[in-house]
Amino acid sequence: MIFIYNIVVIVLAIILLPVILIAFIIQPKFRAGFKEKIGFYTYDKKGNKTVIFHAVSVGEVNAIKELVKEYKIKNPSDVIIITTTTATGQEIAKKSLIQYADKITYFPYDFFFSVLSFFNTYKPEKIIIAETEIWPCFISLAKLKGIKVYTVNGRISPKSFNGYKKIKLFIAPILKKYEKIFMQSKDDAQRLINLGADKNTTEIMGNLKFDISQNLDKGQIDKYINQLKTSNYRIFIAASTHKGEDEIVLEVYKKLKEKYADAKLLIAPRHPQRYNEVIDLISSTRFKYGKRSLNDNFDDNDVILLDTMGELSILFSICYLAFIGGSFSSTGGHNPLEASIWEKPVISGPCIFNFKDVYKIEIEKKCAIIVNNKDEFINEAISFYSDKNKYEKYCKNAKTVFDENRGAISYVLQRI
Repeated sequence: MIFIYNIVVIVLAIILLPVILIAFIIQPKFRAGFKEKIGFYTYDKKGNKTVIFHAVSVGEVNAIKELVKEYKIKNPSDVIIITTTTATGQEIAKKSLIQYADKITYFPYDFFFSVLSFFNTYKPEKIIIAETEIWPCFISLAKLKGIKVYTVNGRISPKSFNGYKKIKLFIAPILKKYEKIFMQSKDDAQRLINLGADKNTTEIMGNLKFDISQNLDKGQIDKYINQLKTSNYRIFIAASTHKGEDEIVLEVYKKLKEKYADAKLLIAPRHPQRYNEVIDLISSTRFKYGKRSLNDNFDDNDVILLDTMGELSILFSICYLAFIGGSFSSTGGHNPLEASIWEKPVISGPCIFNFKDVYKIEIEKKCAIIVNNKDEFINEAISFYSDKNKYEKYCKNAKTVFDENRGAISYVLQRI
């Protein structure tokens, strides 16, 4: 079956080659790491043993940061290699994990020759993959070579589950090749078992995202306050926005600004290629605006576009209220905990299936609110700016969420 899979993948790549070449030309992000992904890996460092951590993109890199750190502390002589799939994932990994990693590179395409080159170059003993990444050739060749592969922080949405069910006969044998699969919740674990994973090797670990901490001291926070001139303002952060959400955010901010002169907006699009599009939207309003990359500040501007990488999770520390994007689109939302760790109230739209378990906890604990439309969004945002008791309650409750849900890292380290 894997032999047939490899033939099909190669044939499809050849058939789609013109489309792939056009994509490479139009979108530089598709070219990122191509040399490595196709199999041209080089490395000569040797150690006690080599462990690879794979995180596909920014969200997954942020999720495994503390796990990598704790693993390195406990196993200082091990060689640690970090892989990502996307260029933005590489950038964040190099900023946040370089002190713990011996090498940061790209994950291979799922061609047998690319995967074999990857294994032969790094000779890993273990591979720890963040969330649910199923690469048939990669997993099968790892099993043949005696390399243990683990999934950590795994999740599978109902939508993905329904899609995978159509190819259950193919993926069931692949799922049985994992050494261990650690899922975020009972529902996630059961869905994977229903797809063919071994119930004896599929476990519930909780969520790594709760095992984060405030990673800045007062001096570092003060630096950002001084750079952005936020002392006299209450900053509303719109984080990881997608197409169609920026317009909603700007409407909400307009209503806030009409009532509260100290309200300012920091807007952070999820994808860098949308920066110019969002600037055009902002410039069509009456608001004065600037860019973080130009060191603009809030004394001179109403709105600042966060057009730098790796700063969003830091800037939650100086905000007053956070909106988490991807929740008014079909994306399924993004991680609200990066704001909650700084004890900030969170507002999200209704589409949050990527983080439904996290939101369930946050909504029950009253540190996050789900709104169904723009009008509800406006009302809730205004309530946080006008009702001090409500605001302080949500801030306090955010801390409780982390106190009660930490422990996934310790569990995984014990099991692997």
